[in-house]
Amino acid sequence: MKLLNAAVFFILVPTLTPALDPLSTSVFMGSAAVAWQLLSPVSWLKCSLLECCSMKDTLNISVIKMDLDRKVFGQHLAIQIILRALSANMHSKRPRKPLVMSFHGWTGTGKSFVSNIIAENLYQLNIPRRRFVHHFSTVLHFPHLSHVHLYKDQLQNWIRGNVSACPRSLFIFSEMDQMPHGLIDSIVPFLGYHEEIDGVYYGKAIFIFLNNAGGDKITEIALDYWRRLKRREDIPVKELQSLLSEEIFRNRNSGFFHSQLIQKNLIDYFIPFLPLEYKHVRECVREELRMQGHPVDEDLIAEIALAMTDYPREERLYSSNGCKTVASRVTLS
Repeated sequence: MKLLNAAVFFILVPTLTPALDPLSTSVFMGSAAVAWQLLSPVSWLKCSLLECCSMKDTLNISVIKMDLDRKVFGQHLAIQIILRALSANMHSKRPRKPLVMSFHGWTGTGKSFVSNIIAENLYQLNIPRRRFVHHFSTVLHFPHLSHVHLYKDQLQNWIRGNVSACPRSLFIFSEMDQMPHGLIDSIVPFLGYHEEIDGVYYGKAIFIFLNNAGGDKITEIALDYWRRLKRREDIPVKELQSLLSEEIFRNRNSGFFHSQLIQKNLIDYFIPFLPLEYKHVRECVREELRMQGHPVDEDLIAEIALAMTDYPREERLYSSNGCKTVASRVTLS
């Protein structure tokens, strides 16, 4: 109806403007152009001033790669898989199913940070990002085990409503290791190979799960490679993904314990975030100094990084908290 009214309006414009002086005509035509932009569902002006789902419907893979390479340290495996997954999804005009990625690793290894980078590149303006990027915190949104049935209904309704409003919606679930058993299976219908469900197409949606579960297994494998004098870059991704899938399916603290998402192979990528070594923590400290506007101090960088490298007790090869506390340590230094 809005477009019909706009069409009628512009048909009448030529018959109205001769009666106006040149200045009034310019103002009139300018107002008409603004009105047209606001009525159009995908206009640049409406997207800039209000909110627009389709304004940033495809990621610039080169730009997000630069972002990840510049800001994320020690996660070559994760970055490779994520870029490949996003590229395949974005280049498909009508994906057969939503893109589902599960990030695994110790705290502070960059899982939340990377998901935020994806969100920032998917929707560059703040208003669309607030409208079409949805972050679920298990501790905040699903705190009571006794309310699981209520949460299931709420979660289904929330996803259905938001994908109806914007097919390219991003859903991020953090603290999956604290998710009540069975709750995440309520979204199984939305993640499968369906053309549409009740008239809603879900193939362009993206789901990201953030999970500390599996972090110990990833660290065990990385440490084994180091002790055998092998490079972490040589860790086979497929083998690690397979081990992660089995690990979190059996792990009661994973959020995916005996989950249908795994049984039905609905998670496209299990993405390992490796433990951070001393050299990676150094880079985190260096970047934080830059962010806080401090000059680069190599002695301070080495001091903070060395204090944070604490696992295993004998070798002190990895930071058990990743780069989680770097910002506060830089502030206090």
